[in-house]
Amino acid sequence: MNAVYRTVPVVAIERDHLTREAIVSAAHDLVVADGLEGMSLRRVAAVLGVTAPALYAHIDDKNDLLEAVATREFERLIDRLEAIPATDPLERVRGFARAYIDHARSEPALFQVLFLFRPQWSPDAPMDEHSAATRAFGFAAATVDAAMQAGALRPDDPIKVSIALWAAAHGAATVTLAGLALGEEYEAAIVDTVIDNLVRGLAAPIDEPA
Repeated sequence: MNAVYRTVPVVAIERDHLTREAIVSAAHDLVVADGLEGMSLRRVAAVLGVTAPALYAHIDDKNDLLEAVATREFERLIDRLEAIPATDPLERVRGFARAYIDHARSEPALFQVLFLFRPQWSPDAPMDEHSAATRAFGFAAATVDAAMQAGALRPDDPIKVSIALWAAAHGAATVTLAGLALGEEYEAAIVDTVIDNLVRGLAAPIDEPA
């Protein structure tokens, strides 16, 4: 059975004016409209009004194009993370987890593209020299480390704790996107439970008064 895709408006760019940015934007729109499986180089070319071979002057292959779409989305995620107020360290850690989940739920198809490109988990990976995925993870890991330095989280390996937080947030996002028809209020309660219990378990103990 042939897949039925939604119509994405044709841009009709002349080949001499074709740019990598236009190709990435067309691929982005196709993923949003029809999911990851709905994006192909042939469909991107059709949207732009050019032939598929014309794309290769600006991209290496489909994986290169998907990585460019993912980079754009990781940059949007980083913008969300940077907008979280730097107030209470634990609230900032909670905010990072929630921002990841909200980003995933706002564009489920693009969330799939993000997960195709993993960050480098090494604690020595410089944030400005690697992929957008690594920069996003490094930004979150720096926040976890700052919370430890402030005494809000128990002393531990910040990379390990950051991966644990990411795993919890990713799991909550995946479950709420699984089409279980739980309802918005119940799904929000699940997200709150995951984040609150994990952060509470990682938090430094409060000294009891003598």
